[in-house]
Amino acid sequence: MIYQVMTEADTGVGIDGVGVWNERLGWAYGLIASDPAVRAVALVRLAAAERDTRDALDRYTKTWRRRYSLRRKAASRKYEEICKYSLPDALWDRPAGPDIVAWPGLPYALLLLEWEARYPQEWTRHAKAWGTKQGLIRDVAVAHHEETVRTKLADLIEIVVQRPYRCKDREYVRVARAVDSDDLRTRLKTAARSDNPWAQRHAGYILWLLDRPQVPNTRHVWRTWLAAAPGE
Repeated sequence: MIYQVMTEADTGVGIDGVGVWNERLGWAYGLIASDPAVRAVALVRLAAAERDTRDALDRYTKTWRRRYSLRRKAASRKYEEICKYSLPDALWDRPAGPDIVAWPGLPYALLLLEWEARYPQEWTRHAKAWGTKQGLIRDVAVAHHEETVRTKLADLIEIVVQRPYRCKDREYVRVARAVDSDDLRTRLKTAARSDNPWAQRHAGYILWLLDRPQVPNTRHVWRTWLAAAPGE
């Protein structure tokens, strides 16, 4: 699995290295388990982390009603630390400098996207954050990932094109262009030839854009392509 590979390839980035991320959020892999019972246990853990996060935020907010700067700083640091134990909160403060490929939080960014792709209703109920979804998709849309990550991204694209459109799904075109390959195109062609009308449209559109890298991925382009598509 990609997550095991990246754990072994620990970048050793200070206190927030891969090992520390795994200690904080290793339980979150249960969110993408095929067994509903395992997911249920992970959701209970997530709910507890969310309560801790809300409580820490509440304590931090209350310090603004008083003029105790030291308390405010301490409450702020506590809130920031507790956020690191929950999703999607832990993914909101990625340093601007480091390359996403070397970021120790990358496995958990992929995990959050996989959770949304495979179990969209659970994700929406427990961790809906459209802006985070959009930002992560844009961040991971780079061409120099290792092969295991490229395969994982191709998996996500394959899942997403086969379902009704969800908010920010259009951003996956960026990823498809970044990790374009014969394997990805084969998957998309299979989806486009399937009996699934969503897959026919979404996969067909991405394939069309892959052959036209100069064409922007805009709503207007999508509607124009859709109007000209066979059977539309």
